Amino acid sequence: MRLKKMAYGHKTEHRLRVRAQVVLHAAHGRSNACIARETGLHLNTVRRWRGRFAQAGLPGLKDRQRCGRPASFTPLQAAEVKALACRLPAESEVPLSRWSCPELAREAARRGIAPFMSASTVRRWLAQDALKPWQHRSWIFTTSPGFRLKAAWVLDLYARTWQGEQLGDDEYVISADEKTSIQARCRCHPTLAPGKARAMRVNHTYGRGGALAYLAAYDVHDAWVFGRTEERTGIVPFMNLATQVMSQEPYASAKRVFWIVGNGSSHRGQKAADRLTAAFPNTVMVHTPCTPPGSTKSCDTKSLEKSGNHQGGSTDDVEGVGPEPVRRARSRLSVRREQSRGAKPGELPKDPRSIRGLQAGKCRTGECE
Repeated sequence: MRLKKMAYGHKTEHRLRVRAQVVLHAAHGRSNACIARETGLHLNTVRRWRGRFAQAGLPGLKDRQRCGRPASFTPLQAAEVKALACRLPAESEVPLSRWSCPELAREAARRGIAPFMSASTVRRWLAQDALKPWQHRSWIFTTSPGFRLKAAWVLDLYARTWQGEQLGDDEYVISADEKTSIQARCRCHPTLAPGKARAMRVNHTYGRGGALAYLAAYDVHDAWVFGRTEERTGIVPFMNLATQVMSQEPYASAKRVFWIVGNGSSHRGQKAADRLTAAFPNTVMVHTPCTPPGSTKSCDTKSLEKSGNHQGGSTDDVEGVGPEPVRRARSRLSVRREQSRGAKPGELPKDPRSIRGLQAGKCRTGECE
């Protein structure tokens, strides 16, 4: 029954079907020459498959295991290349920041691991162990002395704990942040609703409405989001957001409302905390810890959740560039800015108010308006 299914099955491979038909013809008492004429096979081929079926039965009609082409590389060579990929290029005195498959193949040939090796072979070996030495992930090791304490405050508030005590039902935690330079775009024509055999039609042309800032406050435990748009960020827009939230219940009558904010200019330092408490006595502002010197961004609540890992880096985060080269580069940039304002190198620009370092509202060259 299995032989007939193999000989006449629609899903059987053609070669297996022909071999099964040879055995069925032989079962009907036909000669090898007759079977060869009906199947279109050579006489020796008919003899071979009849003999294999007589020796091994139905499994004898399948192809035997073939050795194939001899391996070009040994398992030891593959292991050596994988070990090389797990080392830094600097350890091999190679002027690279990270390995690539062509570079690994060239380095393997230079070390004598193999006379020649293609990049595709290296890529296939690395894929077996999910090795990707060309990828990297940056991280920050903070040196701020107060990082652990401030991070503990924020994480404890996420767990509804403050100074070792559980928060009550009338205490809330708000996480606030702001997004600048959001492009306001308006479609030139209204969107048409979908109809019968017609998709919704959206006009491609839009008009620019300038850049706006979006300020948002998120109730961490109740998952409420409050947002507003302003023309720019600053103290007044942030206080508008605080007023929008604190004027609503249950925050207006709450015992305490903790505001977790970053270190932006709109809400930086103790003055911002005092300003918020003066406007709303039941609020407590908690600042997130700052990143170490040399980074261009302050740490926020999202970076705390990621345990300090981040992608990319600041313009100062360049390997091998110390403080002195960075200072010289900034000095050259300052000279270019002065030249663009019409001043010669080493001279003050025409507009004294464009100089940095204003102190107490006075310019270096005199009183400012």
